[in-house]
Parts: sequence; structure tokens; C-alpha cells
Amino acid sequence: MFNDIGPLELLTLIVLAVLVFGPDKLPKVIQDITRTIRKIREFSESAKRDIRDELGPEFKDFEFEDLNPKTFIRKQLDNDDLGLKEIRNGFDFKKEMADVSDAVHSRDSDSSAGSPGGAPGSSGGSVDMSKKPDTDRDDRPPFDADAT
Repeated sequence: MFNDIGPLELLTLIVLAVLVFGPDKLPKVIQDITRTIRKIREFSESAKRDIRDELGPEFKDFEFEDLNPKTFIRKQLDNDDLGLKEIRNGFDFKKEMADVSDAVHSRDSDSSAGSPGGAPGSSGGSVDMSKKPDTDRDDRPPFDADAT
């Protein structure tokens, strides 16, 4: 539950609890907190037990941890009924990405090889965004004051 709390953080929480509740009331507060946590756990376990009873005997192996998507996928990948390990091992992501990268780079070099200087106004396939496009003033629609 508190796997990511370090010793310094734990010490800070203890000091803060002593300052907030005081040394006289702190044992009573700790007892109340542990009692509340125990009741929540009992309620959770009884709810799980009721759900298992309602689902019936065909779901006797049902675990609520399987509802976590990561756990479900890991469990399904470990189950080799579908042959997923062969598919996963047969797919080399780095090789596929290298093939795609090579295809993209060869397409860029083929298109620029057709014209000696590349496209006019471009430098090696890159576009200069600092220049404004050449447009005539007559191409713009007329300004209509009533429309605005």
C-alpha cells in the first residue's frame, strides 16, 4: 500500500502527526485509523465474497486482480493457447522500424534525384516557413463591410 514512501517521508509524516494531534491524542488517533482500515478491508472482502457467490460455480477461479488490464493482458500472453508467443517473438519491432525508415529515406532521395536542385524554392526537401507566399492582391475576395 505504501511501497513508495521512503524513510525520510515516513519520519516527516510522524513528526507532522505529533505536531497536529499532540503526543497525548496520537495513540487514540492511530487506533481509530487502524480500526477504520480494518473495517474497510472486512467490507471489501465481504463484497468480493458476495459477488463470487452470485456469479456461481463457473466463476470460482475468478480473481478481481484480473480486472486490471495489465494483469489481464499478462495472463493472456502467458497462456499460449492462441499462439501469441510465436507472433510476439516473430515480430521484430526494430527491424520493422528500420525497414520503414529506409523506405521513407529512399522515397525522399528518389524524388529529389529527379530534379538536380530539388523543387524550386526549396532547400533539400525542407520548406522555408519564414518567407511569405507569393500571392496577388487580386486573388483575395473583396471586403464587405456589411458582412462583418
